[in-house]
Amino acid sequence: MSAEVVTQVAAASETIELVAERAFYIPMTGPGARPRRSLKHDDTFIVLDSHGDVGASAGGPDGLFHADTRYLARLELVLDEVQPLLLGSNLRDDNSALTIDLTNPDIYDQGRIVLQKDMLHIVRTIFLWRGTAYQRIGVQNHGDRRASFDLTLLFDNDFADLFEVRGEQRPRRGVGSAKLIGPADVLLEYRGLDDRARATALHFDPRPTRLAVNAATWRLDLEPHMVKSLFVAVSCNRPAGAKPERFFPGLLAHRREMRRSTMSTTSIETSNDIFNEVLCQSMADLNMLMTDTPEGRYPYAGIPWYSTTFGRDGLITALQMLWLDPRVARGVLRRLARYQATSNDPLSDAEPGKILHEMRGGEMAALREVPFAQYYGSVDATPLFVLLAGLYVERTGDEETLKELWPAIEASLRWIDGAADPDRDGFVEYQRATEEGLRNQGWKDSYDAIFHADGRLAEGNIALAEVQGYVFAAKRLAARSARRLGRREVAERLDAEAHRLAEQFEAAFWCEELGTYALALDGDKAPCRVRSSNVGHLLFSGMIREDRARRVAVDLMRPHFFTGWGIRTIALGESRYNPMSYHNGSIWPHDNALAALGLARYGLKHSVEHVFKGLFEAATYMDLRRLPELFCGFRREKHRGPTLYPVACAPQAWASATPFTLLEASLGLEFDAERGDIRLRNPLLPAFLDEVILRDLRLGSSTVDLRVRRHGDEVSLEVLRRRGQIQVSIVLAR
Repeated sequence: MSAEVVTQVAAASETIELVAERAFYIPMTGPGARPRRSLKHDDTFIVLDSHGDVGASAGGPDGLFHADTRYLARLELVLDEVQPLLLGSNLRDDNSALTIDLTNPDIYDQGRIVLQKDMLHIVRTIFLWRGTAYQRIGVQNHGDRRASFDLTLLFDNDFADLFEVRGEQRPRRGVGSAKLIGPADVLLEYRGLDDRARATALHFDPRPTRLAVNAATWRLDLEPHMVKSLFVAVSCNRPAGAKPERFFPGLLAHRREMRRSTMSTTSIETSNDIFNEVLCQSMADLNMLMTDTPEGRYPYAGIPWYSTTFGRDGLITALQMLWLDPRVARGVLRRLARYQATSNDPLSDAEPGKILHEMRGGEMAALREVPFAQYYGSVDATPLFVLLAGLYVERTGDEETLKELWPAIEASLRWIDGAADPDRDGFVEYQRATEEGLRNQGWKDSYDAIFHADGRLAEGNIALAEVQGYVFAAKRLAARSARRLGRREVAERLDAEAHRLAEQFEAAFWCEELGTYALALDGDKAPCRVRSSNVGHLLFSGMIREDRARRVAVDLMRPHFFTGWGIRTIALGESRYNPMSYHNGSIWPHDNALAALGLARYGLKHSVEHVFKGLFEAATYMDLRRLPELFCGFRREKHRGPTLYPVACAPQAWASATPFTLLEASLGLEFDAERGDIRLRNPLLPAFLDEVILRDLRLGSSTVDLRVRRHGDEVSLEVLRRRGQIQVSIVLAR
C-alpha cells in the first residue's frame, strides 16, 4: 500500500480537529490543481481529474469507490516519466463515458529532444460498469518518423473508507498487500478490522513490457500514422478466475442498459436551446445516480460524498420527478419501507417506525466507528415518506403498492404521534440520542444551522418549522389514502389531527414583527426568530394561512432573500448569515424548487418565474450546465456568474431534478388518476421559454404529447398525440 497516500489522508484528518462542533465535517484543504469528473454505475463511482488520472494532482477526492471504500487511489499516465499535455476532456452527453485528449510535451534524452511536442495524440476513453472501471488508451503517431517511448501507468491503493477520505482519523487500520498474479494481472488486497476481505484486480491488455505491483509499462515503437490501443480494467472484488468484459462489447452493453432505463420517462423539448442542454444534463445526471436495488431504482444522493441510499434525498428527488417518472417514487418507497426501523438503537438514532436517513457499507460503518451503517437521525424523512406515498398513489392510482406500503405508513404515523413528540405538545421534534449522532436532523443539518436571532444555537428538543408542514401534508394525504382503502375512521382522525396541527402551528410559530414564521422552536418552546428559506417548504406543504402565505412569499422575493440567482437559505442581516456557508446564506437549488411549488400552490406564478429565471441563468454559468448541490449566496452582479461553493457535490440528485420541478411549478401540472385527467393550473411560462413540448406524459396506461406556447402572460395548449383514455385541460383559478 502507498505510504504517501495514507500519510496524505492522515494529514487531511488533522485539519478537521479545528472544527470540533461538526462531527462529520467535509474539509476543503486546498484548491484543486485540475478540474474533476465523475462516473457512476450502481454502487460504484470514480472521480478522476481532467487528464483522466486518479491521485495525480492535489485538491480532489480522487479514487475508484465501491460500497463506501476506495478501491484505487492512484492511476496516473506518464510518457518517459513526464506527464502528457491536456488538449481537452469531455463527458459523453449521457454520462456513459469520459474521453480525454492528450499530447506529448518535448521529451529529452541527455539534453537532446528525442520526441518533439504535439507528435502523439493520446485518447483515453473511460467508462464504469458492473463494479469495473474500463479504460482504452489509444496512441497515434502524427510525426513523420518513428516514435519510440515508454508509456507507463502508475497505480496504488489504500482501501480507505470514504469517511477517511473525507477526513476522519482512525487509530488503527487493516492490513494490505499487493502481488502479481500473471504477466498481465495485479491484485491489491486488504483485510479490514471488520474481518472483510476487499480486493482490486487490475488487468492489462496487451500484456505490459514490464509489470510491477505499482506500475505497468509498455515500450511502444510507432511508425508514422500508426495507432496502438492499450486496455486496462480495474475491478472491485472480482471473483477469482473471472475476467472483465472486453472494452467495446462492455461499452455497448452499458449504453444499451442506460437507454433502456430511461424508457417510459416523459421527454421534454423547449424553444430555448440552452435550457434544453440544462434539461439533458439533468436527466443524464439523474440516470447516472439511479441505482438498481432489489426494491427498484433509487436515486443515490450525490457524488462523491453521498453516493448511497439517503432517505430524505431519495424522497425529495422522487417527489420532484413524480410528474415525469413515478417509477422512481415506487422504488424509493419500497426500499425505505424495507429498512424502516423496528427497534430502539440510540447509536443509530433508531426508533420503531422511523425512516432511514443514511446507509453505509464501509469498514468504519461496520465497526460502528461512524454510526451510519443504517442511521435514522433525520426528523423529516418519516413524514416525507408518508407524504410521498400519498402523492404517488394519487399520481398513479397504484393501489396495490399502497396496500403493500400501508403497514409502513401506519408505523410512520405512530412514530410521528409517539416518540417524535416526547412532550405531547403536538409538534414533531428531534434531539440526537448520543454525541456521535448528527446535532441537527433536518435538511439543514450543519451544527450551527438552527439558531436564535442573537446567534445562540438552539438547544433541547427542536421543532423545525418545515417539518410541521411535512407532517400536516402527510396526514392529509394519508387520510385520502385511508379512504381509498375503506378506512374512513382513520381518515377522519388524520384530517382532524392535520387541522389541529395547523392551528397550533400558527399560534406558536408566527412572528408578526418579522412578517414570517420562526425557523424553529427550541427545547423551551422559545421561537428562533430568524428569517429562513424553510418557509418556502411551508408554502409547499399548504399548511399556512393564505394571507400569511402571501406575506411570506413577498418577503422571499425581497433582496435580503432573493439574490437574482435564487433564494438564500438565511436572509441577509440575520446573525449567522454568511453567503459562503453551507446552510446559513447559500443557495440550494432543491430548496428553491420546493419553494417554487409552494408559490405555485398559492397562485403566485410571477414569483415562480423569478425563481425559475434565476436558477436557469445560474445554470448557464455552471460547468456542463449542471446545477450543483449549492452555491454561494452573493448578490447577483452584472456580467458575472454565481460564486461556486468549493466542496459542493455535482451531480447531486435533488439539484439535478430542480429544472424539472421548476417546469412543473410553472405549468401547474396536476394529475387525477381516477378520472384520467391532467390539468395545467394557472400555467405561465417564463420569458426565456416560448414553447414547451412534453412527449409521452403518462397517466395510468395512457400517454399524451402536449405543446404549450407562451403569449405574453397567457399560454395556449395543444394536444399533439393521445394514446388511450386521457383528458387534458387548463384551469384558471386563484
